[in-house]
Amino acid sequence: MDLPWLTLLVAVPLVGALATALSPRSGRLPQQVALGFSLLTLVLAAAVALSWNLGEGMQLTETYAWIPALGVHLAWGVDGLGLLMVGLTAVLVPVVLLAAWRDTETDLDGVGQGSAAGFAALVMALEGLSMAVFLATDVFLFYLVFEATLIPAYFLVGGYGRAGRSAAAIKFLVFQLGGGLVMLAGVLGLYVVSAQAGSPSYLLSDLMALDIPTEAGRWLFAAFFVAFAVKAPLFPVHTWLADTTGKATPATSVLLVSVLDKIGTFGMLRFCLGIFPEASQWATPVVVALALISIVYGAVLAIGQDDVLRLIGLTSLSHFGFIVLGIFVFSTAGGSGAVLYMVNHGVGTAALFLVAGYITARRGTTSIRELGGQEKVTPVMSAMLLIAGLATLSLPGLSPFVSEFLVLIAAFQYAWWVGAIAVTAIVLAAIYILWMYQRSMTGPPPELPEGSPARRDLGVREVVAVLPLMVALVGFGFFPQPLLDASNDYVGDLLTHVGVTDESPTVSAPAADASAEEGEH
Repeated sequence: MDLPWLTLLVAVPLVGALATALSPRSGRLPQQVALGFSLLTLVLAAAVALSWNLGEGMQLTETYAWIPALGVHLAWGVDGLGLLMVGLTAVLVPVVLLAAWRDTETDLDGVGQGSAAGFAALVMALEGLSMAVFLATDVFLFYLVFEATLIPAYFLVGGYGRAGRSAAAIKFLVFQLGGGLVMLAGVLGLYVVSAQAGSPSYLLSDLMALDIPTEAGRWLFAAFFVAFAVKAPLFPVHTWLADTTGKATPATSVLLVSVLDKIGTFGMLRFCLGIFPEASQWATPVVVALALISIVYGAVLAIGQDDVLRLIGLTSLSHFGFIVLGIFVFSTAGGSGAVLYMVNHGVGTAALFLVAGYITARRGTTSIRELGGQEKVTPVMSAMLLIAGLATLSLPGLSPFVSEFLVLIAAFQYAWWVGAIAVTAIVLAAIYILWMYQRSMTGPPPELPEGSPARRDLGVREVVAVLPLMVALVGFGFFPQPLLDASNDYVGDLLTHVGVTDESPTVSAPAADASAEEGEH
């Protein structure tokens, strides 16, 4: 195809952000403009998916010289991993815009917020920059857009949400910038290494072909991994997570946890394993230990939460531990499970945040203890919360189960004790999800005055916003093969590059059967 599809996929939402910001402030026009551009982006993402071919690696590549003296290019490309992340982003942004369509101008504490037009423009800017991150095949370009995503994210957290959001935004920014500065040292180091090998280049294909000295590779790996661990987030650089999701709007939290945080695990796959395969295997024992701590620690912290939005945020610490574990056990099952987990976690957590946001906005509180009996008042909303919660605890039949099952298989193959520790999260997840639902939804109905917003169940717009997520959770739970096709090809190529080969299972024929076969001959 002659059209620069990937450039359009980055440019359209950025143009949409500008058009939204410049739209007349008349009624819902800015939001309508943003939604229109987000749907156009979704159509472009669908066109890219339809033109993408299984088993052909990086496709639809575009490479333009940018800063020749430094070996920097404006380079785009999409493989199985990038395709899934682009699709996830393209689906979630219109869902978020529609779900937050009638958010009030004040938060739960009555504190004024920015305009709805400003929110929509920032969402579109974040979408465009996230697309650039998932499509960039030049490390320097990746670093620039990696850092640029912090600009709209900071203003979404600091400008919209609950009282205390400004402090949460600053904490978020400090952690993210700290990780980015560490990665900058790695980006500079790659220039030196590539220049010493002949000519400087930041193209991913050139860097993957380099024979980087062992010691230098390990230091550079550490620089990239720290930045991605902060973004993911991974223990012990996770402490910004709960504060951010607890103070931001649920719609903002969806974008942060379901899209922006995926950049961390995306980077581990794309750059840590892709450019530093030896260092990645060298660091595996430490990374596996950090992943296990995240899995258990995040689940335990979630059990003790009373704030429903903080609880959902902390569940993601546990789930990202599973993703990182799947990446670093170096097997097809683990890698495919990790990539699939990235998609399924994004969908399930988005549904959980949005439905929890509907409930807390109606009741005027995020305290689980104050939300009792809601299922008798708003049965549709309660049912959707239950489905999203069951997906979060990986109930069989819902899509997260497949990805978590694959990661657990790989964990037991890696070491029995690693699998034994990881599997405890299943019990812990059941505790924090079911206990949260019991305390917030069951029991005697609350005493609510006539006309109270808390008596209103989900409207048509709210159902339409969340319904695609529910369909995906059930649909990919029973038929995950389309996602697995893209992830399996990518993971197989990556493991071949790293130099890891899965051991094929062997089956020995019983001696009696063997003797019988000899007698027949």
